[in-house]
Amino acid sequence: MKPFMDQNFLLSNDAAQKLYFDFAADTPILDYHCHINPREIYEDRRFENITQVWLGGDHYKWRFMRSCGVEERYITGDASDQEKFFKWAECLGKAIGNPLFHWSHLELQKYFGFHGVLNKKTAEEVWNLCNEKLADPSMSVRNLIKQSNVTLICTTDDPVDSLEWHQKIAEDASFDVQVLPAWRPDKAMNIEKVTFPEYLATLSEVSGVKIESFADLRHALTIRMDFFASMGCSVSDHALEYVMYAPASKEEVEAIFSKRMGGNAVTREEELKFKTAFMLFVGKEYAKRGWVMQLHYGCKRDNNILQFNKLGPDTGYDCINNYAPSSEMADYLNALACTDELPRTILYSLNPNDNQAIGTILGCFQNSTAVAKIQQGSAWWFNDHKTGMQDQMISLANLGNLSGFVGMLTDSRSFLSYTRHDYFRRILCNLLGTWVENGEYPDDYETLGEIVRGICYNNAIRYFGFDLKP
Repeated sequence: MKPFMDQNFLLSNDAAQKLYFDFAADTPILDYHCHINPREIYEDRRFENITQVWLGGDHYKWRFMRSCGVEERYITGDASDQEKFFKWAECLGKAIGNPLFHWSHLELQKYFGFHGVLNKKTAEEVWNLCNEKLADPSMSVRNLIKQSNVTLICTTDDPVDSLEWHQKIAEDASFDVQVLPAWRPDKAMNIEKVTFPEYLATLSEVSGVKIESFADLRHALTIRMDFFASMGCSVSDHALEYVMYAPASKEEVEAIFSKRMGGNAVTREEELKFKTAFMLFVGKEYAKRGWVMQLHYGCKRDNNILQFNKLGPDTGYDCINNYAPSSEMADYLNALACTDELPRTILYSLNPNDNQAIGTILGCFQNSTAVAKIQQGSAWWFNDHKTGMQDQMISLANLGNLSGFVGMLTDSRSFLSYTRHDYFRRILCNLLGTWVENGEYPDDYETLGEIVRGICYNNAIRYFGFDLKP
């Protein structure tokens, strides 16, 4: 029997171990997509206890606790931090087969030096150990980032954001990790939302453009894109409930916009036509600016309305959407490619059934302007577990260029989540090592090492154009 999560965790053969320890383990981390708060980085936040850093805002853990029948007061309610941690420890002991079990213990090992098992029997020991460790200045946010060997972070930022914390971090010579904004304009696109007119009023204020037409909206967004670019932004991101491609004339789109701004609801068809026009506009702007476009789709958000109304978004009430939009995605990318305005693009579907479809779409739009110009993104959200990561990489290898893959991202709000990169790297090295051991690829460690380092770090530097050394 193998030891529990020892140094060879997930590395099942000699080739996998060599690839991991020689090429992956010490490679830096580039986190090109996350949801952490730049203000907490600038202020170098310290956490009072492990619950604050571990359970606050982590809807992965919340969902599992609910599945264990835990009362909501111990999850998002008024229970004490210690009570919440003890409930989580009790649940974690039962999380066999769930990536939360591995993630949590990787974090305990790396940041707290705890190599045992967290469960209801060890909860008090781990609570005291972690809190004692967190009291040390070495466990501040900035030091956690440095301990994790992170060189660059892209946060997720709305066009109306001031980016003041990014500016302050950039001006602070004592912290050498780049923290760059990423452009997330969902609120400017979601014409069907009740908050759309109010949001455009804010966008008008910050851009200096009175938004009375779709042309005005485009103008306001270009002004804000210029500002984001001045702050180092070269990455965009979109959360799409569906991938839409419903082209309409300029006049029709303007009429839809006027209808909505006049206080009237738009039809589903009108919504899709507006969103298509919006996405074509921003896609062309990204190509002009050399930005990367990330498209996240396949999610049905804010289910369980009773609980959503109590707790709001991002609290664990989202699920996979079974919609398979391969045809629409191909049409959208084709519309940009036809005028040579298709930016470097990363496609993420929350539905793992889309892996093969994405793999075939990629091949339609690759060219010599970039290695793997159109990427399949890392296994996302409900798929960033061992099976999901393996399936995504095997599909990409079968249908495209795995060696050009830009690799893992945290997509997290936690400063301890960087161990997910280690989890990913072990799975990657075991996959490649198994192919070597099976005689499916030669034991050419010079080439293999280049592939592993590329997927772990170097490919992302080149793909995004970040000012870092591979």
